[in-house]
Amino acid sequence: MLIWIVLAVVLLPLVVLALAVRPVLSRLPHLRRASVALQRRAAEAEALRETAEALQQRAEGIQQQLDTAQHHLALIKAKRS
Repeated sequence: MLIWIVLAVVLLPLVVLALAVRPVLSRLPHLRRASVALQRRAAEAEALRETAEALQQRAEGIQQQLDTAQHHLALIKAKRS
C-alpha cells in the first residue's frame, strides 16, 4: 500500500507536468517559423533603413548642387543686367 502512495506522489506530478508541457512542445515548430520570419523581416528593415539613409544623403547632395546652380544662375543674371 505504501508503494502505491509513493508511486502516486511521484508519478502524478510527472503526468501533470507532461500534460502541461505537451501544448508548448506541439507549438515549437510554429514558434520557430515565426521567429525565423521575424528575423528575416528585421534584416529587411535594417537594409531598408540603410537604403533610406543613403537616399537621404544623396538628396542632401543634390539639394546642395541645386543651391549652387541657383546661386550661379543669379550671378549670371546679375552680370547681364
